Amino acid sequence: FGSSTRPSDRRWHVCERSRPPLTPLWEPSSVSPLPVLFHSAMAATFPSKQAIVVGGGLAGMTAANTLLEKGANVVVLDKSSFCGGNSSKATSGINGSETRTQKQKGIKDTNDIFYSDTMSGGAKKPEIAKVLVWESGPSVDWLMDKFNLDLSLVARLGGHSMERTHRGKERFPGMTITY
Repeated sequence: FGSSTRPSDRRWHVCERSRPPLTPLWEPSSVSPLPVLFHSAMAATFPSKQAIVVGGGLAGMTAANTLLEKGANVVVLDKSSFCGGNSSKATSGINGSETRTQKQKGIKDTNDIFYSDTMSGGAKKPEIAKVLVWESGPSVDWLMDKFNLDLSLVARLGGHSMERTHRGKERFPGMTITY
């Protein structure tokens, strides 16, 4: 969002990799708070098979892909003029336990070990840590299967007692995952 990082200066863009930076679609500082009636008007105006996903990082792109698979028309908005979010800056990889890659390499990692590492690393909400950990392996496998990503290299990084950080042989793993 340019040289300013004040929330009122943020502008949202349609996220398309093939286009140059776009002009702002919406400026929060110029919009008054939306009344509750707006939601019912939106429901009447737009069919239920349309969605707007805010954020073009891994989570946003995953949500957009899932919606597309369910037959929705999707627009992804991001504060940058390109997609990727913080995920594109991930230089180490993506963590996952009990993944297919770990099993193929004989790495005896488990969700329980990953959960223990997560909690001892300072996680404050056990219920959220459990979701993160137990969904991590299927999520890594899904990225490899769905998008044919190379996440074949596994390393043990800080805070982990097992090799569980997955990356490929090319570029930064975050860029590989989100681009």
